[in-house]
Amino acid sequence: MAASPVDPNDVLMTGENSFIRFSPDGGKTQTDRVSHWRVLWCPAGAGHALFMQSKLTDGAVKIWSDNAPVARWLQKEIESLLYPAFADANTPVAQAVFTRSGGIDSRAAELVTAKDAEVLLSWEDFIAPFVLTMPPGSANRPIGVFSTFFPARSARIALNGKVAAGTPWNEKRGERDSTSACLAWSETWVKPR
Repeated sequence: MAASPVDPNDVLMTGENSFIRFSPDGGKTQTDRVSHWRVLWCPAGAGHALFMQSKLTDGAVKIWSDNAPVARWLQKEIESLLYPAFADANTPVAQAVFTRSGGIDSRAAELVTAKDAEVLLSWEDFIAPFVLTMPPGSANRPIGVFSTFFPARSARIALNGKVAAGTPWNEKRGERDSTSACLAWSETWVKPR
């Protein structure tokens, strides 16, 4: 009997989860961390969310979204496993507009505009993309993810015109070269049936 072409798990969400992480010591300590979500579908709907903890925010976690229920769902279902500091339901969610520009052939950017904040994220100087395959149980997580990573050698985080001083670091994901700043597109999270 041929193997089924269908993944056996249920779909939790599908979209994107691009990220930037800066560190002065190759990832041992992080000065800045952003998690940008473009959700095409999840049980709470569709929308965008940006989670940020940075020297630019004096270490405080900030959250922006154009659909607060999506941001809260991401906190509960996924960010709680990825980075618990982003999962605190007491952190306010500020309303924002999200705009993408550019692409992997040059410089990809996300502009997040809120009443009292403007965040500009960018990724450039990409290395070869790869597909990340982590079924449920990988990395001690009960849920799994499949995603296309475009690692960037250079990235930028700016808040209200102030630019974070850090840079991404090189890292391996399996046998593939990667960095701590990746566009993570065509991303689907799954849970066991």
